[in-house]
Amino acid sequence: MDLTILHDGEMWTGPVVADGDDVRLSGDALEQALGFRIEPEGLCRGAVCIPTAAHQGLVAAQGVGLAELASVLGQPLAWDRDAGVASLGESPDDQRARLESLAAPDFELTDLEGKRRRLTEFRGKKVLLHAFASW
Repeated sequence: MDLTILHDGEMWTGPVVADGDDVRLSGDALEQALGFRIEPEGLCRGAVCIPTAAHQGLVAAQGVGLAELASVLGQPLAWDRDAGVASLGESPDDQRARLESLAAPDFELTDLEGKRRRLTEFRGKKVLLHAFASW
């Protein structure tokens, strides 16, 4: 079956293997969708590795269980098997740290002169953001 995975503002669509109430991602799908590689020391993304020996059933011959991985990462997972869509949310610890930092997320908008501006261009300066919606 094909599954679309939403994670960290990115979207990946590809084949997965249904496994009861979970789905399993091959090594290639895992790397493309979530950035993890299957290494001898565990599931690695950058310099961080999750030892798989401590998590029975996480890695199997059919691949890595998405629900089990989300649980290990402490990230909420919402998925609709019939629609073929899954979304991994931000872990509560990461979300709390981001909110406590009071740092606004960076974004880009077009100013009144048509020039693209990023919020980070104004770091150290006071900025007033005015937003509205017409609906």
